[in-house]
Amino acid sequence: MSKPLTRAEIEEIFKTFAAHDPDPEGELDFVNLFTLLVAVVLSAQATDVGVNKATGPLFAIADTPEKMVALGEDTIRDYIRTIGLYRTKAKNVFLLSQMLIEHHGGAVPDTREALEALPGVGRKTANVVLNIGFGQPTIAVDTHLFRVGNRTGIAKGKTPLAVEKALLKKVPPHYLLRAHHWLILHGRYVCKARKPECYRCIIAQWCRYPDKTIA
Repeated sequence: MSKPLTRAEIEEIFKTFAAHDPDPEGELDFVNLFTLLVAVVLSAQATDVGVNKATGPLFAIADTPEKMVALGEDTIRDYIRTIGLYRTKAKNVFLLSQMLIEHHGGAVPDTREALEALPGVGRKTANVVLNIGFGQPTIAVDTHLFRVGNRTGIAKGKTPLAVEKALLKKVPPHYLLRAHHWLILHGRYVCKARKPECYRCIIAQWCRYPDKTIA
């Protein structure tokens, strides 16, 4: 069994991420807080590229809750038909738009509790919106972050929530705001599920993964 990463090693990992990509950004397209929320809801079990293709035309005509409700569920469904689970997602987008109008004056709330009360919004979605939209130091653990956290040894856990709590505890505070982006991009493009590209990994010297791949 490998030794746990020390606090100093974790500091070096995120220092390296920061030097490599000082201002990382998510890959979902949006034009305001509302469209960010909708895009994240639509991205569940779908690729960002696929979501962006559908939301470009949709957001061009419906970038507020009021406009989205005016479109109606059937029309929303037609716009997002290429996205997985589009029927359920269209219903959720319509209903959450209604709730934003009725309970929040058409604005996206800035608390996890209020966000999670919206249809189709779970903890992961809420964390993404709070991080990107409101600049809160939250971490949304998807399959990429779950894998990277466990594989590297930065934050091990048997559930996404366990990994999230471990990351919040172990990531140095001055890196916490951007940690979500660094880890998801690392998991998406380098620390891949089937064959991680360890030979070009910028944090390989600290990573505890025993089966590193070679070029």
